[in-house]
Amino acid sequence: MNTPHIFSTRSYAYLRNAIAPLGKFEVGEVEFETFPDGEHYQRIVSPVADADVVLVGGTISEGDTLELYDLATGLVQCGARKLTLLIPYFGYSTMERAVMSGDVVTAKARARLLSSIPQAVAGNRVLLVDLHAEGLPYYFEGAIHPVHVYAKSVIVTAARRLRGNDFVLACTDAGRAKWVESLANDLGVTASFVFKRRTDGQHTEVTAVSAQVKDRHVIIYDDMIRTGGSLMGAARAYHDSGARSVAAITTHGVFPADALARLKASGLFTQIICTDTHPRAVALKSDFLQVESVAELLAGHL
Repeated sequence: MNTPHIFSTRSYAYLRNAIAPLGKFEVGEVEFETFPDGEHYQRIVSPVADADVVLVGGTISEGDTLELYDLATGLVQCGARKLTLLIPYFGYSTMERAVMSGDVVTAKARARLLSSIPQAVAGNRVLLVDLHAEGLPYYFEGAIHPVHVYAKSVIVTAARRLRGNDFVLACTDAGRAKWVESLANDLGVTASFVFKRRTDGQHTEVTAVSAQVKDRHVIIYDDMIRTGGSLMGAARAYHDSGARSVAAITTHGVFPADALARLKASGLFTQIICTDTHPRAVALKSDFLQVESVAELLAGHL
């Protein structure tokens, strides 16, 4: 059998390069060109016939999703024996169900798209990291095998490094309470969450905090940080309840536009820690934003 290869979309070259030596993969080469009319050209340079192939790429934008789909299709057509899609960040994961009549369940549509990639001889599978909803793997169809990879070990290590055992682990709302309670039990610390009341279609307000946080360090965990609005609301509630300090840990640091700058300027957080599942977080890494790699975790599933 040929040496296993690892490829990536352009946005995830950093994670491909971090995983490759851990799994003794050969880094695959792809030529990419954009034509004046915006169309894209890809050519798989590395021979992959009869090889096991890993393709790293997230659905972080429409363009990245199609790049991932096209490259995966090409790898199978070039004779890959087995294809593993490694998707560190699955976009549209919060659009996992219809709330109003006519809502498009985009998470399901993306899963169906990736399920339509031609099957390699030894099968296709997809690795997904810390999904927003547990049911998302069931949206994949046909012979593709979805695997939900939990980054709990990375989160636990980061929390320990930040505060040892001296903190309360919190979440932004009761919806994440069970996951945070499980994480708190693993850490051996107290769990807390906030109760929120919706004031209108777009806004909520915090009405209570579930645990005593006065004079305690608080670490808020959420699976993803996008604009950070809910995170700042929770942080204010913990400060108002007497917390000595508040930090935040997330798996997926999305931080669109000036989101991270606003979080820092709020003065509510001593530090934010995330993983490198999203390239935006890697680009914004700083003293305020610490980025932990999931490369070793993912290599263990390949």
